Amino acid sequence: MIGVIDTEGGCAVWAFPAVPDSVRGARHAVRDAMRSWGLDGALADITELLVSELVTNSLRYACGPIGVRLVRPHPGAGAEAAGPPPPVPPGLLVEVSDPLPVVPTERNAGPDDEGGRGLQLVACSARRWGTRRGKSGKTVWFELAVPG
Repeated sequence: MIGVIDTEGGCAVWAFPAVPDSVRGARHAVRDAMRSWGLDGALADITELLVSELVTNSLRYACGPIGVRLVRPHPGAGAEAAGPPPPVPPGLLVEVSDPLPVVPTERNAGPDDEGGRGLQLVACSARRWGTRRGKSGKTVWFELAVPG
């Protein structure tokens, strides 16, 4: 890990070098943050899996630091209320960023294909997902429903 940027409150942000061991580091960092927020079990399992897939994609196609950001929902997020929307999403928001500006596309992997399933997993598992370009690279994000 290059560094823990922030793990206070409802947001956790890390930067990882573009090396294979970063996939394991990202999984452990995500698992630890989820546990500290009391969001473990199946939600932590799927979050860890999807982060692992997206960090692996970043390693495969980009060279440079990989950012991982989790934003946990606050109680009552998504409830009907007057005024501006809450500053955090109603579900768990996860973002993986890298310096490559090319936005990934979902592929239809065949039964014998070695790869091409990462974004399929994200699309099937997440409530919402997408990509956005930044000043220096791109971010793939997804939102998961939080039970309860």
